[in-house]
Amino acid sequence: MPDSVLLISDLHLSPADPATVDVFGRFLADRARHARALYILGDLFEVWIGDDQLDEPFYAARTAELRALTASGIPVYFMAGNRDFLCGGRFAREAGLVLITDPKLISPFGAPLLLAHGDAYCTDDVDYQRFRRVVRNPLVQWLWRRLPYRWRNREAAKLREKSTAMNRRKAESIMDVNPAAVAAVMRKAGVATLIHGHTHRPARHAETAGTRWVLPDWHNGEGGYLRIAEDGLSMFTLDDRPFPGTTT
Repeated sequence: MPDSVLLISDLHLSPADPATVDVFGRFLADRARHARALYILGDLFEVWIGDDQLDEPFYAARTAELRALTASGIPVYFMAGNRDFLCGGRFAREAGLVLITDPKLISPFGAPLLLAHGDAYCTDDVDYQRFRRVVRNPLVQWLWRRLPYRWRNREAAKLREKSTAMNRRKAESIMDVNPAAVAAVMRKAGVATLIHGHTHRPARHAETAGTRWVLPDWHNGEGGYLRIAEDGLSMFTLDDRPFPGTTT
């Protein structure tokens, strides 16, 4: 896998899923060490209520694992997701990584590719988009970070419970990306390839504007990654088998 760029998303790391925590550490120490760069397209953590979360040993340990990778000379780029959009400057410094905007245009091997977390394109979910606009407001985030840590932790748990309950009542199609929104962003960026996560529906899709890759989520020690190289894009499971449904 030399001279390749790797992309992952939706690991939702937490103490409640030790198997995924374990494979993440092994992925960084092994496979990622042979890449040109690693991109994390959001939801690395199940929840992030502010960079003072780094004071908790579990999150400090995961950050140290990232730091070991970046210290070895492998650049890591982090895009915020809907669970960890409050990852900020302290997290970036301690992990040694670079925060990138959503969406992000890259051209590692010539052809331009558009990277995104993906939640912004779920435009049929009107309630979520309204919530997203509120919590991404810089003033709201500034105020939130100044509230007591324990209070933020409790409120974040309540919000996750409420979100889970609401999602159970929504149609599956509402929580997927909107084809028109996808086509619009791809045409605006002038790309034929969009790569995103968020939906937990890993696949390769033929869209009107080109190809859309959806990254795998990680759970119970299973997941996958996308590889970009001179010979094109390909998706693999964590044990390096071609990811089901993504090969021709």
